[in-house]
Amino acid sequence: MTLSLTLRDDVVALFPGQGSLGGGAGIAWCDSVHWRLVEEISEAAGVDVSHLLLDADDADLVRTDRAQLATFALSLVGYHELLDSGVRPRYLLGHSLGEFSALVASGLVSVDDGARLISVRGAAMARAAEESAGSMIAVMGGDESARENLDDLEGAWVANINGTGQIVLSGTPEGLNYVLTNHRHLGWRRATALPVGGAFHSPLMASAQSALDDALDALEWGETEQVIIANVDGVAHSGADDWRPLLSRQLTSPVQFLDATLALPSAVTTSVEMPPAGVLTGLTKRIRDFDRQVVAASPLDLQEASL
Repeated sequence: MTLSLTLRDDVVALFPGQGSLGGGAGIAWCDSVHWRLVEEISEAAGVDVSHLLLDADDADLVRTDRAQLATFALSLVGYHELLDSGVRPRYLLGHSLGEFSALVASGLVSVDDGARLISVRGAAMARAAEESAGSMIAVMGGDESARENLDDLEGAWVANINGTGQIVLSGTPEGLNYVLTNHRHLGWRRATALPVGGAFHSPLMASAQSALDDALDALEWGETEQVIIANVDGVAHSGADDWRPLLSRQLTSPVQFLDATLALPSAVTTSVEMPPAGVLTGLTKRIRDFDRQVVAASPLDLQEASL
């Protein structure tokens, strides 16, 4: 059925990163016929993902290796529900981990290979976080000069550019404490610590690079007619040739979510955010106009959206 669906040039599917996941996120989805994907991913990765989605609490899900697999699995359940509703988006846009979910949704990477890749990535990032203590903070309410003040900080690096006025930094405890203490002097109205397990998309993840690259080298790539917009360069890609170096670079490079959202053609008038949904809809609506934005908090949201 999937391939028989006409691609919708007016729709983008948004795939969230691990920071969108909270305890019990899978409860609204566990009766879906596509919950079988959770079991398939559990078997491929050797992790009980169903338990993570149904029984784990927020504290359990701070661990990046757990949160990545659980978010990936739930997003795919939601995406297949979207296909069942008769909608196959031309454009796919993920945030960090969500980029991997988008590649699997497109068919460029198989579900099992995606699960194994994300398992390796998550474990390697968790080890890197243990080796180099660090975390992330969000700064909000700044202008272009405030953005420039974030360059060349000691022990803190821009990790996510989520909008003109919202930047996420990764760094050492000392580097981030400096920003938290001095954010107003740096031109930002607010600064908030994020409950994450490491300093992602920064040089502190470098020790995870070898394991990720080995896993990427082992992938068998498929083909797709869909277009995925990359985090690293904010450019649309449809072929497999570019993706290995892009995914490798993503580990220690900033997520250019602002540029990636702006790269969507003007013909894209509808966004549908996959579960665990809500964060990316909030970000994208501040970046560009959509006629309609659907947040898939449950299968019913997709059924009632009449897309």
